[in-house]
Amino acid sequence: MSYGTYDAFASLAYLAERKGASLSLPSSQWKRRLQSTALHRPLDRTQVLGKPGGESGHTGCVNALSWALDGEVLLSGGDDTTVRLWRMDVSNEDGDCSNSWASTTVINTGHRGNIFNAQMLPGSSRIVTVARDKQVRISDVGDLRRAGDFGLEMQYTTSQANVRVLRCHDRAVKRITTEHSPDLFLTVSEDGTVRQHDLRVPHDCRTQNCPAPLVQLDHPLSTLALSPLTPYQFVVAGESQYGYLFDRRHTGRRIMAEWGVPLESDSVTTCVRRLGRAAKGSGETRGYEHVTGARMASNNGHEVLLSYSSDAVYLYSTLDSPRDPSPPSSPAVIPPNTKSSKSPETDSTSSAMSSSAFRRAILDQVDAMMEEDIEEFMTGPADLADDDMSDGQHGDSSGDESNEEGDNDTEDMDEYEPFSTIPVILPQRQFKGHCNVETVKDVNVLGPSDEFVVSGSDDGNWFIWDKKTGKLHDILEGDGHVVNVIEGHPYLPLVAVSGIDTTVKLFGPKEGPRKFSRMADATSVIARNTEVSSQRIDLASLATYARIARLMSSANPDEQPCTTQ
Repeated sequence: MSYGTYDAFASLAYLAERKGASLSLPSSQWKRRLQSTALHRPLDRTQVLGKPGGESGHTGCVNALSWALDGEVLLSGGDDTTVRLWRMDVSNEDGDCSNSWASTTVINTGHRGNIFNAQMLPGSSRIVTVARDKQVRISDVGDLRRAGDFGLEMQYTTSQANVRVLRCHDRAVKRITTEHSPDLFLTVSEDGTVRQHDLRVPHDCRTQNCPAPLVQLDHPLSTLALSPLTPYQFVVAGESQYGYLFDRRHTGRRIMAEWGVPLESDSVTTCVRRLGRAAKGSGETRGYEHVTGARMASNNGHEVLLSYSSDAVYLYSTLDSPRDPSPPSSPAVIPPNTKSSKSPETDSTSSAMSSSAFRRAILDQVDAMMEEDIEEFMTGPADLADDDMSDGQHGDSSGDESNEEGDNDTEDMDEYEPFSTIPVILPQRQFKGHCNVETVKDVNVLGPSDEFVVSGSDDGNWFIWDKKTGKLHDILEGDGHVVNVIEGHPYLPLVAVSGIDTTVKLFGPKEGPRKFSRMADATSVIARNTEVSSQRIDLASLATYARIARLMSSANPDEQPCTTQ
């Protein structure tokens, strides 16, 4: 069936269902098969939601996109602190379902900072938003399927829409992950915590009696992901070289023993794996690695995508065995922490160093780093070309003594990483060609079987790779400046894209010449992005010193700071 045939059938079925007719939507199997077939066809821009300058749309960057009510509604939010609801125009019975979306509802959330994420809670009409102002807000405007007529927006003030405000976090809140519940959801924040919120259990944030966080790390976090097939696991990441896989099945089970990791004191969740790389990207600086996006597969429950700032996107499997604890034969592989070979009892005893010894060790590390940075400043930057991972696999066996020294530095830093005794999984595949330097970009999958990996880029394009092979599938222009967010429709071959622009772009299969494809210029686009990424200029060392200072100031007089509770 061609896309045009499918599109017409899906549109008519949608309209018929809205009007109570007997025609029904395709079965789930049909929808999956047709969507997969259509997404393999050439994509192009089909519609722009809103107009530049904020007319009938947002007036600031659009940072948040999500599909709700099984794809009937597209939520968008951003710097203007509003959430807009876009629905397909059912008044046009011959309309194209990829080119007939309009804004019907505008919610003034009451946030006092940029909205970073917006999600509708399953089985309800409640919308959760998180923002730079540290707040989690819940809004509810009733039955969204009937809200607003096309051509006329329903405007809701904060007092009309807002039903609850949560102030559990101490810094900007970046992501929301919903569960199979209208009352439960998770949030992650730059305060280093992941919190589970249950709207059925009231509490007063002003009295500081908020429930304990599921996770508490000593560095800012920016992304959170879980799979609906394994909701007891989630991945969290931020300003660290690792992503962390947690398992919250504690009741009546020895989770750490099941995963084969050293036993620790009881906690709400257990870190069971770290997700890392064999070597940092050419554009990264030691000690300032940053994961900007994470995604867990929805079709298998074990695949994980991590997007690194100034580097590539990496694919992991939580079923893979951790790296070999024996000394590596290649300098491109980060040597394991020597603590890993100790027994749990010995490690727990030796790790509890005194406060003075802990501070002395950190200060020694700072002195060594400062001397190294001064020498590098005087002599020029070191050649990082050999640090690149070869072909997206577990590293290249080539290297020299200077590379080996750099990896030993990573080993020293790893000593003070959270969960330094937890085994590390290395990636299966690498996806590269885009540029992820300027903003915090998400990563996502497309297709009913997660066939494609997608990411935005600093050049205003968004990239599509084949997940099985890692081969670049397409490059499409999605923004005038930077693409940050990409969300595929649950069953239609329709993709929503947003970034620095005030508009949202929709993409779908389109016949004829493609106006917004950049695949013909792929070589030059990738070369330019690679050059920008490798020439990144930042104050990474100063940021590293700041992180160490925070670690020192947060340390208990008698022990190291806790990393989870």
